[in-house]
Amino acid sequence: MSEPCHLNLWVREDHKGFLETHYRVEKTLFSEKSPFQQIDVVETAGLGRMLLNDGIVMLSERDEFVYHEMIAHVPLFVHPNPRRVLVIGGGDGGSVREIMKHSGIERVVMVEIDEVVVRACRAHMPDVSCALDDPRLELRIQDGVHYVAQCRETFDLVIVDSTDPIGPATPLFNRDFYQQAAALLGPDGILVSQAESPFYDPELQGPMLRNQRPFFARLHLYLFSTLTYPGGTWSFGFASKGPCPLVDFDPQRVAAAGLATRYYNPGIHRAAFMLPTFVRDTLAGVLDPLGWPDPEPR
Repeated sequence: MSEPCHLNLWVREDHKGFLETHYRVEKTLFSEKSPFQQIDVVETAGLGRMLLNDGIVMLSERDEFVYHEMIAHVPLFVHPNPRRVLVIGGGDGGSVREIMKHSGIERVVMVEIDEVVVRACRAHMPDVSCALDDPRLELRIQDGVHYVAQCRETFDLVIVDSTDPIGPATPLFNRDFYQQAAALLGPDGILVSQAESPFYDPELQGPMLRNQRPFFARLHLYLFSTLTYPGGTWSFGFASKGPCPLVDFDPQRVAAAGLATRYYNPGIHRAAFMLPTFVRDTLAGVLDPLGWPDPEPR
């Protein structure tokens, strides 16, 4: 009798033609081409279930909590009284899950262009998408750029939980979009946006922040760790109508909220804005001072 055949299947992601990451696949759970992109959910050997758009890893079950906690809790604990949040993208539902942990949230609008992403994650990533049925959420399947251009509602926070600036996400990095998003924000409003890798994408970070500059009083960048994004370190842009992410951050609010988090805490919040020298040098003249004593001489 012949031995059973064990297939050696791997997902391979190429980054800019010089870096590859490989993930051992046990089985494919979902595969469908939408009008915008190819969407796959696979079960991996070491990272749990993984979502890929056009072959690019969006999240894995093992580390998605880091991304989603940092994109949501950092601005929510800086804004003095966040009640209304707009999420652009974020079809997996992870950002909404974290936002809904805040008892003061009254309304969240999530605008996702691709219904297939939402459907795939509802079916195969229930721990990530679990808040998509929260009654405080209005889920809209449409182009986020068009929604922002036409919206007349006011929000305390806008979260741009987007893919890389290619394909349907490209306009989410443009000056016109930031101008229109800023117009939706109240006087203490904050815009947080996915800002790529400080190692591999500085040519994207500078223009993104400069496109935001005319419409916000403060611009900052903060970092977090990741298992599945190239380089292991990723970033979010923090654009504010006024609040400083350190001076206006009170750790006691975090303690009083008593949220269940696995990565985010007051120390991580503060440390995330302490940028490496190479990042500060690259973005010199773009980022604002934090208004917090710098622990290291420049």
